[in-house]
Amino acid sequence: MRRKDNRKIFENIEVIDAGAKGKSIGKAPDGKVIFINNAIPGDIVTIQTTKKKRAYYEGTAINFSEYSDKRTHPICEHFGTCGGCKWQHMGYDYQLFYKQKEVENNLKRLGGLELPEISPIIGSKDQYFYRNKMEFSFSDSKWLTKEQIESDAVIENRNALGFHIPGMWDKILDIDQCHLQADPSNEIRNFIKEKALALGLSFFNTRKQEGLLRTLMIRNTSIGEVMVLIQFYHEDVKGREGLLKAIHQEFPNITSLLYVINGKGNDTIYDQEVHCYAGSDHIFEEMEGLRFKITAKSFYQTNSAQAHELYKVTRDFAALTGNEIVYDLYTGTGTIAQFVSKKAKKVVGIEAVPDAISAAKENAAFNNIENTSFFVGDMKQVFNDDFLQANGIPDVVITDPPRDGMHKDVVQQLLAIQPARIVYVSCNSATQARDLALMKDIYKIVKVQPVDMFPQTHHVENVVLLEKH
Repeated sequence: MRRKDNRKIFENIEVIDAGAKGKSIGKAPDGKVIFINNAIPGDIVTIQTTKKKRAYYEGTAINFSEYSDKRTHPICEHFGTCGGCKWQHMGYDYQLFYKQKEVENNLKRLGGLELPEISPIIGSKDQYFYRNKMEFSFSDSKWLTKEQIESDAVIENRNALGFHIPGMWDKILDIDQCHLQADPSNEIRNFIKEKALALGLSFFNTRKQEGLLRTLMIRNTSIGEVMVLIQFYHEDVKGREGLLKAIHQEFPNITSLLYVINGKGNDTIYDQEVHCYAGSDHIFEEMEGLRFKITAKSFYQTNSAQAHELYKVTRDFAALTGNEIVYDLYTGTGTIAQFVSKKAKKVVGIEAVPDAISAAKENAAFNNIENTSFFVGDMKQVFNDDFLQANGIPDVVITDPPRDGMHKDVVQQLLAIQPARIVYVSCNSATQARDLALMKDIYKIVKVQPVDMFPQTHHVENVVLLEKH
């Protein structure tokens, strides 16, 4: 039996706000909220719903009666098909406005928190070409655009090197030019694709789990160093050597040319051996005289310039005098810990990823920082009474957890030891609000500073300073 089509058409809907995950918001005639995936506030649109829930609809704008004055022309030819840069059609000042609004709404509505006046969001000087890390996927069955499907042209070459289509794990959009990473990123990617085709190398098929070329990662730094890593599904000495040699000859200034042979079911490299074909096995980033070694597996904030702004806010909020014991929870490779170390008596970093802690120790030694110590382990297990007794009760805690926020046991430990100040750095103000609500009986929010790390997207970083009542 054919399923009933519950999709609805709503005409002349005014888009009134920007919501979570880059979607915009309208109101249906029945009063329910509509989450719209391709419009911005100020548009007047016809909506076709795609989902109906008890309290809301999800839908797509299929006709625009009036365009918003907040719109701007997207510069990327792949906009609307590629899953990134969802706000590229919205003026940057308006992007900042709605990011700040999201932070305030999450802290007030989700957390029920009393807030001081929120500082104006720190925008990014560079709205394009700001990322220092990009990852691309090879595919032997590229995604065809509507124009390609409707044309009469025969598409013989279905190989692609680009990004996953949103919600489709096996579909890759072939990218000609990406505006997120500075050159030579585009030149390197396009050369690798064309050279691979010329050499007759097979592109990966995710469903069949076959083909030679899996992924390409390109990293760069503010001091001009470049890392390129190609992931092969299996060893093919002739094919691998031919491609890597060509890359090295065409781009001799690549600092680190690496490869991985990965035959497992997914393309994560964290459990794989990384081989160095040419140059070094790492690159360096610099910040205020500190140098940070970045390997293929290292985490580093993907917007270097805005990371500096974020760390300056964090250091300012910590208000260190040189006498404090500081804990840096979820320290990663210890970047924040080292950044604030000059103003602290001692900094203790904790992180779950062993490779990250190894890098943190190595970077601290390289930078001649002697008042930091780093420990690896699950935060909720490591951050216990014995650890505190061994390393000292912190005067200040900096915490920068993943998107899921802090585990409730970590929050409870913070409430038990009650440091004078807590600086909470978050990439998800919703889970940040949840955690802050658990601490509001003991701590008050003194400062709030959003930072835009990812222009053209809905993502926003937020820093909150807590002090005891």
